[in-house]
Amino acid sequence: MSTTSKLLFLFFFFNAATAGDLPGVWELLVPDAGIASMHTAVTRFNTVVLLDRTHIGPSRKLLPSNRCLVNPANPHRKDCTAHSVLLDLQTNSIRPLTILTDTWCSSGQFLPDGSLIQTGGDLDGFKKIRKFTPCEPGSFCDWEELQDLELYQGRWYATNQILPDGSIIIIGGKSANSVEFFPPKKEIGAANFPFLHEVEDNQMDNLYPYVHLLPNGELFIFANNKAVTYDYTTNSVTKTYPILEGGPRNYPSAGSSAMLALAGDYSSATVVICGGAEYGAYLQRMTDSPAHGSCGRIEATRSDSVWEMEDMPFGRIMGDMVMLPTGDVLIINGAQAGTQGFELASEPCLYPVLYRPDQPLGLRFMTLNPGTVPRMYHSTANLLPDGRVLIAGSNPHYFYKFNAEFPTELRIEAFSPEYLSADKANIRPSLVELPERVGYGEVFEAAVTVELPVVGIVEVNFASAPFATHSFSQGQRLVKLSVETPAVEGGGRYRIKCTAPPNGKVAPPGYYMVFAVNQGVPSVAKWVQLVV
Repeated sequence: MSTTSKLLFLFFFFNAATAGDLPGVWELLVPDAGIASMHTAVTRFNTVVLLDRTHIGPSRKLLPSNRCLVNPANPHRKDCTAHSVLLDLQTNSIRPLTILTDTWCSSGQFLPDGSLIQTGGDLDGFKKIRKFTPCEPGSFCDWEELQDLELYQGRWYATNQILPDGSIIIIGGKSANSVEFFPPKKEIGAANFPFLHEVEDNQMDNLYPYVHLLPNGELFIFANNKAVTYDYTTNSVTKTYPILEGGPRNYPSAGSSAMLALAGDYSSATVVICGGAEYGAYLQRMTDSPAHGSCGRIEATRSDSVWEMEDMPFGRIMGDMVMLPTGDVLIINGAQAGTQGFELASEPCLYPVLYRPDQPLGLRFMTLNPGTVPRMYHSTANLLPDGRVLIAGSNPHYFYKFNAEFPTELRIEAFSPEYLSADKANIRPSLVELPERVGYGEVFEAAVTVELPVVGIVEVNFASAPFATHSFSQGQRLVKLSVETPAVEGGGRYRIKCTAPPNGKVAPPGYYMVFAVNQGVPSVAKWVQLVV
């Protein structure tokens, strides 16, 4: 840890300690999931898809009989273990799923109907498109490897983003400086995207680009240390942003990124990028190279956008940025030294940090209760409908390795932010009434119950279910609805008139976790489908 990082750590630690224990609670959900999750997504049935890479030898979760896999590199060797599982959040039970092709460092996104499209990987998965249509717990659903469709260009380390019309754009990947779409667009195929080539350096640093759909319908795309606004309808760059100082920020030097909550008239969007590795750490295999602690924040929709810089309490590589229902951002997982890649990081960063975007510069970070399980390379973090954050994965080894300083991690945990503490239970709303489907611009009503009287506005916020992998949540989004003052119905019940997002640029069609938030405390979410 650098001297600056140590001083920042002591400052935040002792300031928190004077107010009592650091906020947040950890719990073990699953002691052995059987696989280490490299990719994670929460479905509308309150189940979680966990997906590792295949063709790496056996996991610790058996497949049903007669469902063994064949490794294309060694066809005489069968693997009868699962490399994807489904977690039921009600029971914390694990069911094996069958994935046939190699999903190593692949990408994904939910479609408007709630099915998960998953693309690319290595070896026989390079051009593969897979689909998972989720189902009620207790029912049977599994991965489908699409036979009649494939990617125009093989993609390894790409990023997916749902678009306003419900289609998906697939951007970049190793030796793939192009974009394409799902469903495939035959008239376009894979369209060249020169920006990705321009930002590539001799250790890449342009993989898993950070992609955010802006409310004007264009894409904010960041790779290495540069960003552009991209009009995918014309395959053209419409704006170039200033360089973000502080070194490379994408794989293999990745920090993380999030777009802050969209609110008000939805004309403004702000992007935050935090952490990263020193340039050269990957090439020279520098496991002790201090991670960056800086964050850049930019209002991407301004004509004169500039980066506002601030420092986290810790340097962090491979951290995950999770949008909470309140609009705050949880930064969790990762290491304080090294880089992404197998056996290339050290000094696990066990302390989560809360980023509070509405606070003044210099006061936005709060250090939270540390975990005890190192979550290094190939770990994930996902918001759950009850407001907790699911923490899974960590495998900094080429194969599963349990006798190591940072072993392959099969445990699944949940982190509860301070808003779930017992002393806030009497202001935590219960969302008791909400339509199952709403259309764009539709005025609808939500009903909540709260133990103590409501004072002021109760927010109603739409949170997407992203595809989390490699320190970035693809498709992550939080939209704060326009709401009226709650109408008192008696008995602690309130009715709130809400207006749905105006269009797919603000919120693409699909299923969202809808939270009521009272004085910074969210309800358990209900799933709502936003339709055209």
